Amino acid sequence: MKKIITIAITFLVILPGVRLTAQEITFKVSAPPSIAVGTPFRVEYMLNSLKGVDFRLASNFSEYFEVLFEAPSVLESASMVNGKVSRTESWTMTLTLRAKKEGTCTIGPATIRIGNSEYKSDPFTINILPQSQAAQAQQQQSRGAQQQSRGGNAASTPIDINESAFIRLIVQKRSVYEQEGFLATFKIYSYHQPTDIRPKFPEFEGFTQQPIELNEFIPVPEDYNGLRYITYIVKQAILFPQRPGQLTIGSGDVQLTVRVPVQANTRSIFGGFFDMPRSVDIELKSDPTTIDVKPLPAGKPANFSSAVGSFKMTSKINRTEQKANESVSIELTVTGNGNIRYLKAPEVKFPNDFEVYDMKQGTPNTRITADGVSGTRTFEYMAIPRFAGDFEIPAVTFSYFDLPSKTYKTQSAGPWQLKVARDENSTDGPVVNFANRENVRFLGKDIRFLKTQNIKFLAYKDIFFGSFLYVMIYLMMTVLFIVFFIIYRKQMKENANIALVRTRKANKTAVKRLKQAEKLLHENKEEAFYEEVLRALWGYLSDKLNMPQSELTKENVTAELTKYGVDETLSSEFLEIIHTCEFARYAPIGASGAMDKLFGETINAIGTMESTIKK
Repeated sequence: MKKIITIAITFLVILPGVRLTAQEITFKVSAPPSIAVGTPFRVEYMLNSLKGVDFRLASNFSEYFEVLFEAPSVLESASMVNGKVSRTESWTMTLTLRAKKEGTCTIGPATIRIGNSEYKSDPFTINILPQSQAAQAQQQQSRGAQQQSRGGNAASTPIDINESAFIRLIVQKRSVYEQEGFLATFKIYSYHQPTDIRPKFPEFEGFTQQPIELNEFIPVPEDYNGLRYITYIVKQAILFPQRPGQLTIGSGDVQLTVRVPVQANTRSIFGGFFDMPRSVDIELKSDPTTIDVKPLPAGKPANFSSAVGSFKMTSKINRTEQKANESVSIELTVTGNGNIRYLKAPEVKFPNDFEVYDMKQGTPNTRITADGVSGTRTFEYMAIPRFAGDFEIPAVTFSYFDLPSKTYKTQSAGPWQLKVARDENSTDGPVVNFANRENVRFLGKDIRFLKTQNIKFLAYKDIFFGSFLYVMIYLMMTVLFIVFFIIYRKQMKENANIALVRTRKANKTAVKRLKQAEKLLHENKEEAFYEEVLRALWGYLSDKLNMPQSELTKENVTAELTKYGVDETLSSEFLEIIHTCEFARYAPIGASGAMDKLFGETINAIGTMESTIKK
C-alpha cells in the first residue's frame, strides 16, 4: 500500500511537467530457428502499443503448426532519466505450437490494425527436424537464447515451462482380434501442474469398455521427445472390439485451468506490481486413433462361447446317488484372462425325464488392471429327476479362442452317472411301473390320462375369439399402431436433422449455462461469472446459426444474423455484451450492480432473439 501511495504522489508531482515522446510503431516476431516434429515450442508477436486490434496469422500458418494455446499479455512501464519521465507500453501474443511435418518452412507476416493503419511483422523461417533430432533442436534454441541475452541478433525463444500442455491417446495395440481386449490410456503432458482438470471422453463406438478405476489424478514425471513433463493419467480402460474392420476411437477432450505468470519489465518504476499469475483455461484434444480389428479365424467349433483370451473350466456335481424328486445341481466355473464378462454360458443337457430349472449365474468376480480383465464366472444348473433309474448327464464342452496360440481350444467336463432310487413317500408324482396302468395315481386335481367325467362344453356365442368385441379391439389396436408408426417416423426424420435439433435446443442450452452464471453472480465470483456468460452467448450463437464456435467472429456474426432477419440493433446489443464480458475478464469492473445489469441484458437479448428467429 505504501508503494502504491508513493507512486501516486510521484505522478502527481512529476506528470504536469512531463513531455512524452511519440514512439514509432513496431510489430516484431520472435521464433526459434529449429524445432523437432511434435515438440512444443513458443513464438511471440510483439507490438509496442496497446491499441492493436484484429490480430491475424499468415494464411500458411496452420499448414505447418498446431496451436496448443495462445496467451496475450500487456506491459506498461515508466522510467525517469535526468528529471524526465518516459512511458512505454507493449502488447505480446505468445503462441505455444507443435509442428505437424518435417521440412523447412517460411511463414508469412502476421497483421494487426491500429486505427485505419495495418502493420505487418517480418516473415520467419523455421527448420522442422525429425523427432529423432529433438536434442539437436533444443541445443540450437539454447544457443540462440544465449546470443540474444548477450545482445546478439538471434530470434530464438526457448519453450516456457508454464506454457505447454497436450494430451495423448496411448493404445496397447493397433491390430487386434475381434473381442480381444487391449489397454487404452488418455494421458496429459504438461510443463506445469494444473489447478483443475475437467475431462470428457469419447463414446468408444464399436467397443465395450471395462474402465480401470482412478481415485485421483496423480502427477508423474516423464520424459517425452527429449523433454521432461508432468503427466496425468485421466482415463484408462480395457476395450473389447465388437466387430471386425477399421474402428476409430474418437478424440478425448480435456479442459485445464493453469496459472500463467504475466511478465513485468524489471526496469519499471512499478517494480513487480504487475508480475502476478493469471488463470488460463486450456482445451486439449487427443488425435483420433484407428484400430485394425481382425475377424476370428475360420473353423469355429459348434459350441463356441465367444470367449477370447486364455481360460480354464472346472466342474462339480452335488451328488451322484439320490432319490426321485430330489434336486441335482452341476456347477461350472470358468477362470481366465480375456473377455470373461461377455462369454456365453456352456450348455448342459439333462435327460428328458428331468424337470429342468433356469440356469443361475453367479456375480462375476473380475479384476481390471492394465494387464487386462481376469477373474472367474460361475454357472449353476439344477434339475429334478421324477423317476427312478440309472441316468447319464452328457459331457459339457467349453470352446474359446486362445490368444497365445491363435487357435481354438475346447475343454470338457463330465459325463456324470446318476443313480436315482424310488421315492415311496412322495405324493407329488407317480411311481414308475408301466406294466399296470391302474398303478398310476391321481394326485389332487392333476390329470394323468383322459378325463371321462364332468365334462362341460361352451356354446359358440360364449366364445370370445371371433366375436364382434374381439374384431373391434383388433381394429382399434391396428389403427393405434398405424398412428403411432406415423408419429414415430416423423419424429425420427426431425431428429435426423442435426442442424434443426441444435437450433431448437439453442435456447434451452443457453438457459442452463445462464443458471450457472446466476449462481456465480450470487457468489460474487466476478471473473468466473463473465466467462460463463461469454460461454453461454457464443454457444447460443453457434447452435442458433448452426456454425462451429471456431468459425464465429464478431464480424461474421452480424452478417449471419442479418440473413435470419435480425435487425442491426439486436446484433449490436449481442456484440456489446460479448465485448463487455471480454473486457471484464482482463480488466474487472468490480461492481455487482454492473454484473446484475449485464445478466438482465443477456436474458432479454436471448429472449428477443428467440422471438425473431423462429424455427
